[in-house]
Amino acid sequence: MSFAIPKNFMFARIPFDKVNWLISSFLIGTLFLSLTAVPAYLFFFGLDFFQIVLFIVMFCACGFSITVGYHRLFSHLTFQAHWAVRLFTLIFGAGAFENSVLLWACEHRSHHKHVDHEEDPYCISKGLFHAHIGWLLFKLDPPPPFDNVADLQKDPLVRWQNRYIHLIAACVAFVLPATIGFLWGGWKSALGAFLIAGVARVVILQHCTFCINSLCHYLGTRPYSSKCSARDSWLMALVTFGEGYHNNHHAQPRCAAHGLRWWEFDITRYLIWLLEKCGLAWDVVWPAATQTKEEDRVVTSSEPVKLLPAITKAAPSLYPAAGGS
Repeated sequence: MSFAIPKNFMFARIPFDKVNWLISSFLIGTLFLSLTAVPAYLFFFGLDFFQIVLFIVMFCACGFSITVGYHRLFSHLTFQAHWAVRLFTLIFGAGAFENSVLLWACEHRSHHKHVDHEEDPYCISKGLFHAHIGWLLFKLDPPPPFDNVADLQKDPLVRWQNRYIHLIAACVAFVLPATIGFLWGGWKSALGAFLIAGVARVVILQHCTFCINSLCHYLGTRPYSSKCSARDSWLMALVTFGEGYHNNHHAQPRCAAHGLRWWEFDITRYLIWLLEKCGLAWDVVWPAATQTKEEDRVVTSSEPVKLLPAITKAAPSLYPAAGGS
């Protein structure tokens, strides 16, 4: 006996056979806990200074690991970094629960190469929901071949993180804050740290990242390029450490700075600058002293000014060891 979903059923259009149940369960489950268990903890135990500080520390450690490491270092090769910087961003980037840097960079490079087209993993043309989270909830495309991240596959630290990504993620995101909480104030602080610096922090950080894929291709200005849907949003820049200047980024993806003017909030840019000054980063691709809409010029610490071609044609050539993708 088979059961057929009526055509007028409210969920009849959902392709349940394509649901990614593992990812969907995690995303929905952590959101549910954030909306129920976290408020319950706050009601019964309150919020102390320790929980606030731990949340901020974990949010910054994992958030900067995504912006500095996953995005600007590994995905776009905007600078080279000491192994300690790479290891830190790989460990705490895993704690953001945005998968391994190998898969993250693979999908992101595909996004830049095919932006607004069918092959774009989180294409805004398929709708705001799809670009934000739908592409994760549903397995609409086959697994990527990883041929555009051949350069990253040569890195032993990247291979190690990719092999143990789920274990590292769970330890960093949940075990670490809970352990710190227990050492600070016993089981009550451990539970609070697990829920606030762990679960709630994962949900908030994930959706900040998701908003770059969705809202920054939907709302905002396009001062540098109108060839794709990417837009600048100062509001998104505030909550993503500078990633919100997305039109700037798509116009010149190899540039380490997304905020190009002094008033554009891009704290990730200054963190990379600090790493460079400390000798932990080098060959940084900085914006040229003058910048125009017609000339997307960038300059590295050790190279003369060079011109970048249009983003729609530049992406494949940005990664010479990436198998032509």
